[in-house]
Amino acid sequence: MAGSPGSNTKKRKPLSRERVLEAAMGLADRDGIEPLTIRKLATELEAKPMAIYHHVASKEEILDGMVDSVFAEIELPPGELGWTDAVRVRSISARQALGRHPWATPMMESRTSPGPATLRQHDAMLGCLRRGGLSLEMAAHAYALIDSFVYGFALQEANLPGGGGGEIVEMAGDLIDAMPPEEYPNLVEFTTEHVMRPGYSFSDTFELGLDLLLDGLEAARLSDSPDRTSD
Repeated sequence: MAGSPGSNTKKRKPLSRERVLEAAMGLADRDGIEPLTIRKLATELEAKPMAIYHHVASKEEILDGMVDSVFAEIELPPGELGWTDAVRVRSISARQALGRHPWATPMMESRTSPGPATLRQHDAMLGCLRRGGLSLEMAAHAYALIDSFVYGFALQEANLPGGGGGEIVEMAGDLIDAMPPEEYPNLVEFTTEHVMRPGYSFSDTFELGLDLLLDGLEAARLSDSPDRTSD
């Protein structure tokens, strides 16, 4: 009705736990995790800080929810694939999720109150490794090694200029004049013959490294003694 109060005001969606977590992740994606506060979150949601606490009990609960939301974005290892192919699919998906949320990498295994998506991811990975014939001990080693590689690569990639793409090539071009070939022959060769080649991207290393790791784990599985594989 024309002239009625609020007729030109766009209705805001009511607050919910999902909205709080979505806004928190958006702020962290944009500004990083350190500046995230309840007050900034309330401003983003156009709400009062105390209203946030009607949906989450504390900032720690928000962080738990954010990490669980990232785990929810990671594809579970497909059950119809062999274990190495299934883990490969899951690991590529994990790296992509961490690329969307660089703040999350150091936090993925740090929360003491894991959510359902986190637990589902861990359970599915362990199940995949065990179905693939890895002993319980070997599955534990494999899972730790795989995630160490994925998290470590994601962390390094996030801290490279431009994520390891064009900007790192430009930086290499600027630095090459400061590297006399007689003093740093190997570094100069690496920079000029590899990094500065057309199409270079640091990210190309990920799938190569992942495949080498999975090949090594499969070889270890095959050489595992019968009494251990029967665990």
